[in-house]
Amino acid sequence: MKSLELNSGASMPCIALGSWVGTRPKERALKACSWLLTALEAGYRHIDTAALYGTEGAVGEAVRQSGIPRKDLFITTKLPWHHTKRVRESLDESLKRAGLDYFDLYLIHWPQVVVYENDHPAPLNADGSLMLDETCDFNDTWKEMEKVFASGKVRSIGVSNFSKKTLEQLLKTAKVMPAVLQIELHPYLAQNELLQWCKGKGIAVVAYAATGYAVVREDPTVVAIAKKYNVTPTQIVLSWHIRRGTALVTKSENARRQEENLKVIELHEEDARRIDALDKNRRLCITPDKQGKVFGWTFDRLGWQEESALQTEAKL
Repeated sequence: MKSLELNSGASMPCIALGSWVGTRPKERALKACSWLLTALEAGYRHIDTAALYGTEGAVGEAVRQSGIPRKDLFITTKLPWHHTKRVRESLDESLKRAGLDYFDLYLIHWPQVVVYENDHPAPLNADGSLMLDETCDFNDTWKEMEKVFASGKVRSIGVSNFSKKTLEQLLKTAKVMPAVLQIELHPYLAQNELLQWCKGKGIAVVAYAATGYAVVREDPTVVAIAKKYNVTPTQIVLSWHIRRGTALVTKSENARRQEENLKVIELHEEDARRIDALDKNRRLCITPDKQGKVFGWTFDRLGWQEESALQTEAKL
């Protein structure tokens, strides 16, 4: 499997199996070990999890049952947004849940800082909005991330759901360059400017919601290209990511599809450009609420571009 060399010196397999099991994960997380194990048996060597997913324990158990040496695997997990003032403790809890000695990659899950209240992952204000903690920011959190990186309990550190704007703010105080940025990324949200900026900084990009769900997989252009190569639309989109030099997180609990999704192909230039042309700057996974905010932050504060902005630029 192709890998990306990170600025930390680590080698990260380009295709990761995601382990998110929904917004009510407890029941499904108990069953996750079985399909995580089939993925490892199929050849996956990168597993993506998070404290908020509830699957760190299942990931660790699958690793042990697989018999694959730990050094041959790459495990990513994420700091939950309400643990930003207790980074070291939160990491130790994640390691304990997984039964592992270290993680290969540790990400700040979101730039927002949420109030720590009885360890509730999403405490709400009286109006139903997320209870944000404005007494600190992700620059403070990153300082603590740098400390756990120095401890050896994580081999690389990075961020998730950040933008060029928030990364530039982070870099004003950072002593360690983030190794990875994980973002929503697919043919309808190509993020070309951000990819080029990260490349210039030596930050590897990992795509989540990488297939664009059925919306992108059923796009007539993607379907037609898949028929041309006699593969699935999912394989076409995943191959497009690899061709662009990004890593990706894909998810399937089905053993046959897990194997299928590892089989990337070499796209011809003309077909890659046809997929490039599908970009609409459209978010399919994370969308704003009725107030136009994403977990309490405006698009401007997040540094995210509105879909209409790209359409306007395209007309000029």
